[in-house]
Amino acid sequence: MDRSNITLRGIANIFCIFGLLLICSCGSDNQTANDSPINRHALVTRHNPVLTTADKLSPLSVGNGEFAFTADVTGLQTFPEFYSRDSETNATPPGPDGFETHSELEGSTPLVTQSQWGWHTFPNPQKFTMDNAIQMYDANGKQAPYASRQQTPTGDWLRQNPHRLNLGRIGFELKKSDGTAVELGDLDNTRQELDLWSGVIRSQFEIEGQPVSVQTRVHPERDLLSVELDAASLNSDQIVLTIAFPYARGIHAGDPSDWTKPDQHTTQELESNARSVTWYRILDEDDYYVQFTSNKTTNVATPEKHRYQISFSDLSEPLSFSIEFSANEISDAVPEPDQIKNTVGSHWENFWTSGGAIDLSESADPRAHELERRIVLSQYLMAIQSAGSQPPQETGLTYNSWYGKFHLEMHWWHGVHFALWDRPLLFEKSLGWYESIMPKAREATEYQGYEGVRWPKMVSPDGRDSPSSVGVFLVWQQPHPIYYAELLYGLKGDDETLEKYSEIVFETAEFMASYTTWMEDENEYRLGPPLIPAQEIFPPKETYNSGFELAYWKFGLETAQKWRERLGMERDPDWDHVLNHLPELPEKDGLYVNAESAQKTFSDPEQRRDHPTLLGSCGFLPCEHADNDQMRQTLQQVMKSWNWDHTWGWDYPLVAMTAARVGEPGLAMEALMMDVQKNTHLPNGHNYQDSRLTIYLPGNGGLLSAVAMMAAGWDGAPETHAPGFPKDGSWTVHWEGLNQMP
Repeated sequence: MDRSNITLRGIANIFCIFGLLLICSCGSDNQTANDSPINRHALVTRHNPVLTTADKLSPLSVGNGEFAFTADVTGLQTFPEFYSRDSETNATPPGPDGFETHSELEGSTPLVTQSQWGWHTFPNPQKFTMDNAIQMYDANGKQAPYASRQQTPTGDWLRQNPHRLNLGRIGFELKKSDGTAVELGDLDNTRQELDLWSGVIRSQFEIEGQPVSVQTRVHPERDLLSVELDAASLNSDQIVLTIAFPYARGIHAGDPSDWTKPDQHTTQELESNARSVTWYRILDEDDYYVQFTSNKTTNVATPEKHRYQISFSDLSEPLSFSIEFSANEISDAVPEPDQIKNTVGSHWENFWTSGGAIDLSESADPRAHELERRIVLSQYLMAIQSAGSQPPQETGLTYNSWYGKFHLEMHWWHGVHFALWDRPLLFEKSLGWYESIMPKAREATEYQGYEGVRWPKMVSPDGRDSPSSVGVFLVWQQPHPIYYAELLYGLKGDDETLEKYSEIVFETAEFMASYTTWMEDENEYRLGPPLIPAQEIFPPKETYNSGFELAYWKFGLETAQKWRERLGMERDPDWDHVLNHLPELPEKDGLYVNAESAQKTFSDPEQRRDHPTLLGSCGFLPCEHADNDQMRQTLQQVMKSWNWDHTWGWDYPLVAMTAARVGEPGLAMEALMMDVQKNTHLPNGHNYQDSRLTIYLPGNGGLLSAVAMMAAGWDGAPETHAPGFPKDGSWTVHWEGLNQMP
C-alpha cells in the first residue's frame, strides 16, 4: 500500500473532522449558513399587515414606485376626515406581537393619491427668482453667494413651488337602508389585510349586518388604480363611488389638497359613455388626465364642481372598475380586470422571489420577529414609494413633506439598499435624473464660483434648489453619486457602467476639489466655512473640517481617481493634491469629534443631539480613514451619552453599521432595535417620527441597508456567517441573495 495515500487520506479526514467541529461551533452561536432555500412565501405573508379597526397613523398603500394610493379601512378614501390632522387623536393601536408601541404617538397619515409627475406651481406675479434669495458668505477669504434667505417672500415662494399634488380623492358614499349616511363608527366586523405576496389590499366590513368586500390594486406599469367590489347585499343607492379633485395647497408637511378654491381650477369632461369617463384637469399652468372605466353600466352625476358620483346599475354580482391618472392623454386601452389582477400578482410574486431575503424565524432573541417584520414591510414600502424615476421625497408618494420635494442627501437612504438586496435596477431608475439636471446644476455651481457640478439639496424635478438657512450649506450629498456609481460597478464590473456614470463621477469630483480651500499656514486644505455638516446643528459661518465630510471627501476623490484609471486615464494631479493634503479626522481625548471647529462633542450636551454622523466615517463608509479601535471607543461613548430623543429614523441604522464594522454586533442590534419614539415602526411598517412626520422612509431604507450589511458582510468583514449579528447564541440568521456593502 502506498503510504503517501494513507497520509493524504489522514489529512483529508482531519480536515473533515475540523469542518464538522467548525459547523458545530457555528451552530453553538446559532449562526446558520444558507443550507436550504428560504420559504419566501411563508416569510413574507406572515407579516401581512392586518387591521381590524381604523388606524389613523397606519392606513395601507398600494403603488408601483411612480404612483401610490393610500386607503382607509374601506379599501378606498371614504373617510378622509378621520385621517386629517384636524381630527381628534385616536388611541394608539396595539403594536405587533412581542413589541411595544409607544402610547404617546400623535398625528395622522392623510389619504392621498400621488405620482412622480404630478406637480403644480402657483402663479408668480412678483417674478421671484433665486437671485432674490442670495446672501454673500465668506469662504476663507472668497465671497460666495448662497440662497440662505429662507424667511422672505422670495424664499417662501421658491420653497413652496413646485409642490406635489393630490391627484384625486376616490371613495365610497355609503348609506344605511333608511338612506342616512354611514359613519366610520357604523362599520361592523371590519377586517383589512395587505397581501404582500400578491400586492392587493383586501377590505371587509358590514353595514347593518350586510357584508361588503373590496380589493384594491395598482398596476405595476401604469398609474392605474384597480378595484373589485362585492356588495351584492346592498342596493345601488347604498354604495356609490365618489371621485373628487382638489386645488393644490403649498403645505410643508401633510395633505396638499385645498378644497376651498373650486373656481381656481378646472375639471373638463372630455368624453363619456355608459362605462367610461375621461376628465382633463387644469390647475394654472399645469394639467393632467383622469380616466374612469367600469365593467358594469354606470350613471355619473355631478353634485358640485370637481366632484363626481358614480352609481352602478347592478350590484348583484361582483364588479370591477379602474381609475387611471396620466400627465398625457390616455390612448392605451384599459386592461381587463382579470388581466390587471394577474399582472399585479405576477409582478409582486416576481419581486419577492428575486433579490435578497432574510429569515430570522428560528432565532431565540425576542426582538427577532419584530426585526423580521420591519425588514419585510420596509422592502414593500420602498418598492412602492422609492423606486421611481426621480429621487423620492422623505414621505414617498403618501403625502407631502417639504412641499413634496426630494432631498438629495437622503437619496442614499432611499436607494442604496436596492443594490445590496440585489435589486439594482430599482435604484438605477432614479439615477438618470442626475444627468438630466446637470446643465442647471453646473450653472448654479459656476454662479457660486466653483468648478464641476454641485448637487442641490431640497430640489424640484427640474433641478432647482430651494432657499434655506440650512440646506444650501450641506455638502454630504456631493459624494453620493460617486458612491452610487462605485456600488453599481462593484456589482457589474463592466465598461458599460463606467461609461454610463463617468461624467457624473468626474464632474462631482471636480466640484469637491474646487470646494476645498488651501490654507498656506497649515499646509493643508480645509472644508468650509460656510458649511453645515450632516449633523445640522452647527453655524455655517464658523464650521469647518467636519469629520464625516472629510472622510467622504477622501472616499469620493479616491474613487473618482480609480474610475479614471479604469478608463485608461491618468490620475488628476489636482485631485491628488487635495487628497494628499486633507487633514486627518478631528479628535479629542482619544475620541472622534464632530468637527475641528466643534471640539466639545462629549462635554457639551448641545453637541450630542441630531445625527451622530461622527460615526459615519467607519460604518456608512469603509473604515479607510478612521481607526477601528478609536471609533469603537467613540461608538461606546455615543451609546452612553447621546440624546436619542433628538435624533432621526436613519440614525439607528447609521450607528448599527458602525457597530458592525468595529466588531460590536451586540451594540449594532441594540442601536437597530432601540426603543425610542423615532425608531418606532407602525403596523403598516412605516417609520414614525412625530405628529408632523408620521412616516419617514429614510428610516426604512436605512434599516434594509444595515441588516443587509450585518448579514452578508462588507469589504474586509470577518469571514463568518452573518458577521454583523450578535454571536450570543440567540440569533439564527438565514439569508440569501444579498450583496456585500463596500
